[in-house]
Amino acid sequence: MPYEPGSLECRVLIDCKGQIEGMLLALSRIDKSGPIRDQLVAVHNQLEALHESYRSQPQSSAPAS
Repeated sequence: MPYEPGSLECRVLIDCKGQIEGMLLALSRIDKSGPIRDQLVAVHNQLEALHESYRSQPQSSAPAS
């Protein structure tokens, strides 16, 4: 069963993380792309932390920005 996001913010964050995962997969085929992949992993981790903050709050009290 696919994951159902609870808010628009969660949907956006899930989509962004998925796009980064696709980039990581594509870049894994390119030599010397390690530093770029490391940066993408760091961004993915930041998005995951932000997503976790939205998941841990009731939908009505999620931050607007």
